[in-house]
Amino acid sequence: MSSPEDQPNPPMSPLLSCAVDTEQHVARAGWDQPPRLFAIARNGDIAQREPSLAPQLAGVDPDAFSTIEQEGMPPTSSIEEMLGRLAWPDEVDGAALAIERIVVPPEAERDLPDDPEAAAQALAAHPARQDVRLLVAVLRDGEGVCLLRQRAYDSDDKVAVGEDIAPGLLEALRATFA
Repeated sequence: MSSPEDQPNPPMSPLLSCAVDTEQHVARAGWDQPPRLFAIARNGDIAQREPSLAPQLAGVDPDAFSTIEQEGMPPTSSIEEMLGRLAWPDEVDGAALAIERIVVPPEAERDLPDDPEAAAQALAAHPARQDVRLLVAVLRDGEGVCLLRQRAYDSDDKVAVGEDIAPGLLEALRATFA
């Protein structure tokens, strides 16, 4: 009889593989980053549209995805609002967003000041706060995945994966393809 450790891991979907690679790329730049936005496209399509990139893509699966960072993302106080104004050309198969957030226990949200800036300062100063980075990735067909890395457990093997980690961000990113 074999143990669970002997069982091979199921293969990752192309989107999950791309999301993991992108999350690790973002993680190499450390913490305290602004939000980062990426277009997702199939390697074969990228090589066809951008012949200068073909040598970099030689030997990779043409059906796998790669991300292209969207430089110069404007600063915004509401990422959801910014995503609400975003649309992608047909050549883009999906999108990914990396964003850092502060997570606090529910009781920390009681008795917060009404002023949003003062409330944010109070949450940031809370002793039980946790810094996390989310990477949310979606495809045009609706497939989506979320990855969550905690600053306190900052290791590639301690990244949580699931679709229900940040459902609001997932839906906001999906809406950019509507």
